[in-house]
Amino acid sequence: MTESGHGPLSGVRVVELAGIGPGPFAAMLLADLGADVVRVDRPGGAGLGIDPAYDLTNRNKRSVLVDLKTPEGVAQVRELVARADVLVEGYRPGVAERLGVGPEECLALNPRLVYGRMTGWGQQGPLADTAGHDIGYIAITGALGMIGSPDGPPAIPANLVGDYAGGSLYLVIGILAALQHARSEDGRGQVVDAAIVDGTAHLTAMIHGMLAAGGWQDRRGSNLLDGGAPFYGAYETADGGHMAVGALEKRFYGEFIRLLGLAQEVPDRDDLAAWAELRSAIAARFRTRTREEWTAVFEGSDACVAPVLSLREAPRHPHLAARGTFVEHEGITQPAPAPRFSRTPGALRRPPARPGADTAEIARDWQAPGLLAPPPDGPSDAPPAGRSRAEQKDTAG
Repeated sequence: MTESGHGPLSGVRVVELAGIGPGPFAAMLLADLGADVVRVDRPGGAGLGIDPAYDLTNRNKRSVLVDLKTPEGVAQVRELVARADVLVEGYRPGVAERLGVGPEECLALNPRLVYGRMTGWGQQGPLADTAGHDIGYIAITGALGMIGSPDGPPAIPANLVGDYAGGSLYLVIGILAALQHARSEDGRGQVVDAAIVDGTAHLTAMIHGMLAAGGWQDRRGSNLLDGGAPFYGAYETADGGHMAVGALEKRFYGEFIRLLGLAQEVPDRDDLAAWAELRSAIAARFRTRTREEWTAVFEGSDACVAPVLSLREAPRHPHLAARGTFVEHEGITQPAPAPRFSRTPGALRRPPARPGADTAEIARDWQAPGLLAPPPDGPSDAPPAGRSRAEQKDTAG
């Protein structure tokens, strides 16, 4: 059934103004889906601090080196914008406008352009102009306060919940919706304001419904899905590993407790007063065998139990290996493009873009000869992703 190895966004042109964190990840997702993403890198780098060859958020992209602090650089970006379908930027509010590549200027050049803005706090509001990171964004939305044990501080979920789930994915959703509108008969381009606080709050919609209905307590470790239930959590094994248990439905719980060997020895799971006793019994039993041994016990069952794997272990899991969830490309093991498409599958076409390495190729393909002007000499004083030196990050965790 396969028709294309380039992805469903093949033919879509994206200009990404270089930054760090959720903006590049959103552009990577568009590139994985087949879009032609040109990353506009700045002299001196974007500030991530790793070798660009390993920055997987820049895979499937091409790069030009432009100094937006110069009139020549602004003209080069505008030349690209005039030929693009989408622009992605992660500057603080007002920075793109001051540089001369804000929505007003870009939409005047290209009325059908989708102008995607990725920030932590959003374009308006009391915190819009302040620095921030993932942990602060998810803190004020209530998401961080839900995660962790009740007798300790909140657990920090890397920067997955805010930057990437509440930020990047919502930016991509917004871009795709706006692109669909722009390509309609009477469609026009528009600005997509993707704020991490908005997206993260949106992710908690179901929990707010449960809270309003009295089915969720507003404190950690007291609910069905936050580790409060002894049949939904992680347990240590004899070798220091952990097993994840998600036996929510009664039929799955029955299978779980039978394979665990406790079917006749524990209190009724519906007796909330006995949850502490049930948790202790489950924990004690898990500590009698290793993670590998328990994995074998539950393998192929409907007990909803899985080993907790590390990042290096995950690609070797039989299910993920069979699906090709992780792939090796140019010597780097990495997640494959997702989701999957039956007719227009995405693919890893290019390794992470090296800053400025693709200028001549892009100038030819986009018919943008202005890119071939001599590159700026030495590092620019422009701050990473449009920020001040003292406050270099707004949207990255």
